[in-house]
Amino acid sequence: MDFDIVAEGLNFPEGPVVLDDGQLIVCEVAGGRLMRIARDGTLSVFAETGGSPSGLAVGPDGAIYCCNNGGFDWDSAPLIPTRTRPLPNASRTSGGGMIQRIDPSTSKVETWLDSFEGRRFAGPNDLQFTPDGGFWFSDFGGWVDDGLRHGGLYRVDPDGSVRRSNFGLCLNGVGVSPDGKTVYGAATYERWLLSFDASPEAGEQAGEVIADFPRRQFLDSLAMEADGTVAVAAFMENPGIMRVNPTTGAVDHVPTPDEITTNIAFGGADMRDAYLSFSHGGTIARCRWPAPGLRLPFNL
Repeated sequence: MDFDIVAEGLNFPEGPVVLDDGQLIVCEVAGGRLMRIARDGTLSVFAETGGSPSGLAVGPDGAIYCCNNGGFDWDSAPLIPTRTRPLPNASRTSGGGMIQRIDPSTSKVETWLDSFEGRRFAGPNDLQFTPDGGFWFSDFGGWVDDGLRHGGLYRVDPDGSVRRSNFGLCLNGVGVSPDGKTVYGAATYERWLLSFDASPEAGEQAGEVIADFPRRQFLDSLAMEADGTVAVAAFMENPGIMRVNPTTGAVDHVPTPDEITTNIAFGGADMRDAYLSFSHGGTIARCRWPAPGLRLPFNL
């Protein structure tokens, strides 16, 4: 597969969102800000979020909602010169993360949600809205001085009420099936792609493993294809996008040249323009995908 670089020089990019005019908004995880990528590749600052933003979505009000883990510690011995990577002790000194809301007309950033039942989120990572205006988001957790703070999976309903569907997993990417009945989560350290019942009656769940990955093939964020295939990014060994059949667990590997490939997002008139974050190299790449992505409810 051929990859065209549409933007470079980014400070550990993640979480691209494709806007209706063909522009992108992307997180600079190591820069603590959101960047706008114009159609010609020109970069400009969209908003200063602070911390370490990693996941974005457009809400029903037209605002950008951002998962921000509060701040990573960064490796002082990068994999290649001038490049960095986050250490596993994410948010060790930040005190926790939050969901932020960014007004696209003013770039004003406000904390929209930062806790559940009095407990501060450890490291919100990724989110996806549903057509009713609610959204699902993952909490990756994070290392603190004396151990690991648990993360999990949460649902925010359109009225703003919050419920928890999982507690105890370090979940990274999150996506919702086209029929809205199933939520998928990528457990990075366990290297599992999990499914969860999206109904309110399901309560807290362990999740069902639909695919697992060997060796040091860690999972990051994901996106849904229109037919329900889950496209999940994998990094380190055998990097790329893993296209997972949610019924059979069969995996089709699309290799990528960057060993820390973290995200995929879809856009274009036919939803086959795929944008990938090559976080190690600091670039956003574009390719033509074998199948259309799922059209998200508010940003396209």
